[in-house]
Amino acid sequence: MPRKTNLAEKVGCLRDFVRREHRMPGYGEMLELFNYRSKNAVYGLLKRLEMYGYLSKSRDGKIAPASKLIGSIRLLGAVQAGFPSPAEEELVDTLSLDEFLVERPEATFMLTVTGDSMIEAGIQPGDIVLVEKGVTPRRNDVVVAQVDGEWTLKFFGRDRQGVFLDPANKNYQRIRPQQSCSIGGVVRSVIRKYR
Repeated sequence: MPRKTNLAEKVGCLRDFVRREHRMPGYGEMLELFNYRSKNAVYGLLKRLEMYGYLSKSRDGKIAPASKLIGSIRLLGAVQAGFPSPAEEELVDTLSLDEFLVERPEATFMLTVTGDSMIEAGIQPGDIVLVEKGVTPRRNDVVVAQVDGEWTLKFFGRDRQGVFLDPANKNYQRIRPQQSCSIGGVVRSVIRKYR
């Protein structure tokens, strides 16, 4: 009688390996990791993990960890930011921050914010911004722009004189390009880590 696979245990081992090594293990490493004797057993487990959404396969057949394996956090419900109310902890779902924050992963990159020109918009030094490239900015979008050869993070605007970039700090002034302005992308999310 074949032994039953403890899938949660295997997922835990694989998750630990990927977080520690920042890569997927090879078949030889998986033999040892899962305490298997045959590569066929590893193959069978990988098919199951793919079926349950822990792994994904690229067009060229390479296996990659899915966000369910490496990026899922339990979503326990909602909390009121106004008046206190009784709270019950209930597992609603699991949520990958990548899936929640990023609509177009192929067009999204992250930058760490330096400087304080956007603090009144809630963007502080040390924050990470998720920027989507290839979109046309609208008025008051926060953009990453290269102005006269220098990169900056500001509110986008346009008037009869042309493009301008506004800070969110009264100590800074509006920027109007003298020679060139190219938009690197529109900020879609701000991430802040409290220590």
